Amino acid sequence: MVPGLPALNVLFVAGFGPVTRDTQSSKSFYADALNLPLKHMDGNDDYLLTDVDELNGVKHFALWPLSQAAQSCFGSAIWPDDIPVPQGWIEFEVENIDIATDVLQRQGYRLLVANRKEPWGQTVTRMLSPEGLLAGVTITPWLRENR
Repeated sequence: MVPGLPALNVLFVAGFGPVTRDTQSSKSFYADALNLPLKHMDGNDDYLLTDVDELNGVKHFALWPLSQAAQSCFGSAIWPDDIPVPQGWIEFEVENIDIATDVLQRQGYRLLVANRKEPWGQTVTRMLSPEGLLAGVTITPWLRENR
């Protein structure tokens, strides 16, 4: 907090999404592979969005050091030179990680990690999205406890 200025008091993550270079490729990933309820914005066929009540909000926001993301994906603190460095990360909680992983593999996505149980108890499958986000489908037990 900057002295003399009021705190902003962020209440929640209001929105998150990738900046797309190839909207059709991104739509294939988010709408078709992940089955997110995306629709065209009125008057703008290139802007795809979800309505407020169609997708639950972000349960976890974090600044994830690249060295830790590399360790989680590759078992090394160094991100491989032959894989684009992600500019952000996003995870989608899924009902069944085995089915989600299989669907993504069948659709041709290159998985960096498949059904990996992390030391903190989360099970994750990770890949790069068409925009270069480190995207994951997950089973996160502590986020399901109050459901």
